[in-house]
Amino acid sequence: MSKSGFILGPDPENPSLSQEVSGTDQDGNPVKTRVVTEKPLTLYLNRQEIVTMMTIGDYPDLLAVGYLLNQNMLSGDDEITDIEYDEELDVVVVRTDNETDFEDKLQRKVRTSGCAQGTVFGDVMDGFDAIRLDPEAKLHTSWLYALTKAINTAPSLYLEAGAIHGCVLCRQDRPLVYMEDVGRHNAVDKIAGWMFTNGIGAQDKIFYTTGRLTSEMVIKTAMMGIPILISRSGFTAWGVELARQVGLTLIGRARGKRFIALSGEERIVFDQDPATIPDENRKHARKAEGGP
Repeated sequence: MSKSGFILGPDPENPSLSQEVSGTDQDGNPVKTRVVTEKPLTLYLNRQEIVTMMTIGDYPDLLAVGYLLNQNMLSGDDEITDIEYDEELDVVVVRTDNETDFEDKLQRKVRTSGCAQGTVFGDVMDGFDAIRLDPEAKLHTSWLYALTKAINTAPSLYLEAGAIHGCVLCRQDRPLVYMEDVGRHNAVDKIAGWMFTNGIGAQDKIFYTTGRLTSEMVIKTAMMGIPILISRSGFTAWGVELARQVGLTLIGRARGKRFIALSGEERIVFDQDPATIPDENRKHARKAEGGP
């Protein structure tokens, strides 16, 4: 359990994830500020090199597994026999019982609007057409307000240094796992890897992201089987279209008492009067708007 109460959560005090650098402010005065780290991580699936990702460097095992899952290079019934991480070489190797059909996946790729990497390989969209998310899942507005408050005020690299994305796996009004990285796709993949390695079901979960609700975010959330996606940021048109296609509840601009739902509104239970919710703390709002 992390210090903030998450099963896994940000550790802004970890010296390997950020560093202090010197600079000059708008008045010409010397200043010191914290910046997040960014380093390469090369992923192998058995003997095949798959990709080199730019990441802050935490949870390389979860990132590797989640990446392979979200690229359809692993399936839910594949057995992982070993995960090896070499910190000096910045290499992680995922080993499975059987060889995979990664060659076809690597040849078919689509560039997305994701930060830093922004590529989806293989037949992700083919599988997307068959997704049907749990129609019985619900989102109480009281849960939404509690989640956004807990997440936005939790200690994080996002608040400490900016230039980073955060994603949170939640159940009802409780944040469970909070992951951060320089690319939102990496934060999503870490959570997918954690769910897979711990056998965690998705039907009753809620996914929160600090980033935009793009097609990539919708695809990954739906492929994970999570029926509700929330962000403090805005939408893209294709993201909304894809969410409506698979029945994903899509909520954006969730700040303080305000939010907008553009898909799956039938899941929302309006059980708390927005008038009882305070506006978002202005200091936090300015910090978040200056971030990623």
